[in-house]
Amino acid sequence: MTHTEVMTDQDLIRISVAQPETFGQIFDRHATTIHHYLARRVGRSLADDLTAETFLIAFRRRDNYDVSHQDCRPWLYGIAANLLRGHQRAEIRQYRALARTGVDPVYAADDRVEARVDAADEVRALAGVLAKLAPGERDVLTLVSQAQLSYPEVAQALGIPVGTVRSRLHSARKRIRTALGHDGGLDDE
Repeated sequence: MTHTEVMTDQDLIRISVAQPETFGQIFDRHATTIHHYLARRVGRSLADDLTAETFLIAFRRRDNYDVSHQDCRPWLYGIAANLLRGHQRAEIRQYRALARTGVDPVYAADDRVEARVDAADEVRALAGVLAKLAPGERDVLTLVSQAQLSYPEVAQALGIPVGTVRSRLHSARKRIRTALGHDGGLDDE
């Protein structure tokens, strides 16, 4: 590989088994995205800890990484989703606060975003539904909508069949449409 070629995640993880410092590039590439995903689900301060824990677990398990996958994001999201299961109460509290106030606590401190926050009934209704979703449905919905993973990537991240991803996503979207009284822009596929 020449110096001008960009190494894939797959290459970096493979090399990091013998040269652990190389794993830092995985962190540099994906920490912000993983943190954003976690913050949307449990708030910024807990997301800081969970992001660090996600990458610590990934580092410790890097020798077991399936190098047939060039992109390690689904693997990292899977680790993060597993960590979230231990923090479901915090996530539900986050959605309930949003349902009550219409103000997203993740962005409340950011003046630029706060100026755009719309405390409409739909925002509160959506957050209320998210708080009530089954954890599996919430995991699938957030990985598709927030993390922008494809169905196969979500299946890989959660260790479930693609059909289960589709079923859970369909169920979550149906509950949201019902709560909002319309489709809310959540078309299935």
